Amino acid sequence: MDFTPTEEQTAARELAARIFGDLSTPERLSAAGTGTDAELWKALCATGLTSAVEDVGLLGLVLLLEEQGRTTAQVPFAVNCVYGLLGVGRHGTEEQRARLLPALRDGSAVATGAFPDQGAVRAGTDGRLTGTTGWVPWLRDATHVLVPDADRGLWLVRVADAGTVPVETTAPWAAAALRLDATPAERLGSGEAYGDVLAAARVAFAGLQAGVCAGSLARAVAHTSVREQFGRPLATRQAVQLRAADAHMDTEAIRVTTYEAAWRFDEGLPCATQVLTAGWWASEAGRRVVHTGQHLHGGIGADLDHPVHRHFLWGRQIGAHLGCGARLLDELGAVLAHEEKEETA
Repeated sequence: MDFTPTEEQTAARELAARIFGDLSTPERLSAAGTGTDAELWKALCATGLTSAVEDVGLLGLVLLLEEQGRTTAQVPFAVNCVYGLLGVGRHGTEEQRARLLPALRDGSAVATGAFPDQGAVRAGTDGRLTGTTGWVPWLRDATHVLVPDADRGLWLVRVADAGTVPVETTAPWAAAALRLDATPAERLGSGEAYGDVLAAARVAFAGLQAGVCAGSLARAVAHTSVREQFGRPLATRQAVQLRAADAHMDTEAIRVTTYEAAWRFDEGLPCATQVLTAGWWASEAGRRVVHTGQHLHGGIGADLDHPVHRHFLWGRQIGAHLGCGARLLDELGAVLAHEEKEETA
């Protein structure tokens, strides 16, 4: 395994870091509320960072999402890339790719996904969908939504054809519930498309979590280095150092497991266990890190307007989106048992 970024991936990550760092400031984040920062989204699309995902692969996307997570930038970058550009690009027909990808690249269309599958949507023989999903990230700002049915077939739905009910989530992700009542949809991909898209989405959100945790920890380190107690910076206290060290190790564990899963995905290698491992670390360790980041800020960490609180909210939301650790471990155990059974057969 070689996780060394290619020249193209490095250039894309540096550009993303510059754009997110310049435009995703605490003042702009506060002004954006729960919706998309239109100027930031326009800048990302105009520089080609959205379309670059088709060239840099899932590992490249993870690198870009780390930069988004560091600043908790208020744009539907993750969902549009993984459910739109990668989902349609990998599983759409030639006609679907020609029709949908240009708008997804330039940001005039935004895709999201009703994942993970809850088995609540049924597809009729006429290709119309009926059912209700839970909250879908960025649905209020999306033009298309990728929906799995009860049989794990994938369907692409125009949001304008469906019903949506706004849902307020822990992080301000412009979420909504999806209401489908004989809603027209178009099939996307074959029977294996669901597992492929779900795996890519889990890895992408784990990468986003790695950035959120890194950003939270960086703020905590900066704060404890200048905040004094009894004439000494908090960072000189052993208890503070140990908490920060544990958070650093957790963040690195999220990062390395996510890189491995993304690399195997891009190489076309079996990656089911690696994807679930990355998801577990992102969910469980991510929660610990953002709690530590807030705790090390003392009382101001509980200030709803403080930048570190956004990292706390995003970290908890990503954990909820990926699923609790016990659920992911249960799924991982089933995969490992199946693999062992096949090896001994």
